[in-house]
Amino acid sequence: MLKLTKIISLAAVFLAPSLATAAEVNVVSWGGAYTESQKLGYGDPYQEKSGVQVNWIDYSGGLGEIKAQVESGAITWDIIDVYARDTIIGCDEGLFVEFDFDNDFPAGVNGMPASEDFFAPMPSKCAVGNILYSWNYAYNTDAYQWNAPSTIGDFFDADKYKGVRSLYANAMSNLEIALVADGVPAADVYDYMEENGIDRALDKITELCEHPDGGCIFWSAGAQPPEQLVSGEATMATGWNGRHFNAIVNEGSPMKMVWDGQILDYEYFVLVKGGPNQEEAMKALQYFTSSEGLAGSAKHIAYAPFRISSLDIINADEPWFESPQAGKVRIMPHMPTAPANTQNYILMNPEFYADNNTEINDAWEAWKANL
Repeated sequence: MLKLTKIISLAAVFLAPSLATAAEVNVVSWGGAYTESQKLGYGDPYQEKSGVQVNWIDYSGGLGEIKAQVESGAITWDIIDVYARDTIIGCDEGLFVEFDFDNDFPAGVNGMPASEDFFAPMPSKCAVGNILYSWNYAYNTDAYQWNAPSTIGDFFDADKYKGVRSLYANAMSNLEIALVADGVPAADVYDYMEENGIDRALDKITELCEHPDGGCIFWSAGAQPPEQLVSGEATMATGWNGRHFNAIVNEGSPMKMVWDGQILDYEYFVLVKGGPNQEEAMKALQYFTSSEGLAGSAKHIAYAPFRISSLDIINADEPWFESPQAGKVRIMPHMPTAPANTQNYILMNPEFYADNNTEINDAWEAWKANL
């Protein structure tokens, strides 16, 4: 019996490494084509490089689930893809790790410190930039064959460009583009709304929606604007650039995007404080948000990497995007942050909507009811 016990003990020593749980990181994101671009762009390469298993988990946003994990003492998430507002709230509540940015994240391939290599400052000490996407508009190229629209003002000009417009069903994005089209400088939009309210924006939209040669319909799901343009329900439609890109490049739809007056919006990663794989998660996050990692995601979706230096990588090896339908595609002209597309843009201000949400929603819904 003693001999058998020794044999079992010895076997346990040799088997222990193989029976131990392999290193892993749990990353939470929004699902669909977006998460797939993250998985293929930097998740799988990191897993192959490091041997760490990267598990992708879908969620519907907000901080409710991670708060519940923290309160129960059973945290299972390591990294979460979040909106700017949630990085601020979660950081203030101690849910996320605060970064020493230039020490925690590598310099770009251009040699710039991380704090200078991201397109915009981080909204909190707990945030690191992931992607930027655009609220812009597209038009049906069959509807405007001889005189194509090219500015945000053209979207609101139903005298010159007849046809129905499709707008987002909520106030966000509509107020901004209406003011820029009406002459407010893009950089001053949120200050203007804070000081003067939203009446001027609503008047501009009313003029378009009630124009005898215009008119408005509304969309609430991302797939709707391209569908409305292709079906002829609308001749111009606001939407997310990734959806427009898919319709144009992957589906061959008769559409073209206009970047003037676009609204740049963004997504961030946070590191959960007390997550089950804290050390491995930090290493993964450093790779995900490196110049190379963020450039990798652009091979699979038309959202812009948050790092400026990632654009250098994409430029150096074009065509970068590979479409199953269209083959190899030059992605840079479709990037929201490409120099040609950022001549006149609005940077989304999440604090403005957080601070004025009730007033804005009430005004918007009252306006729609009277349209």
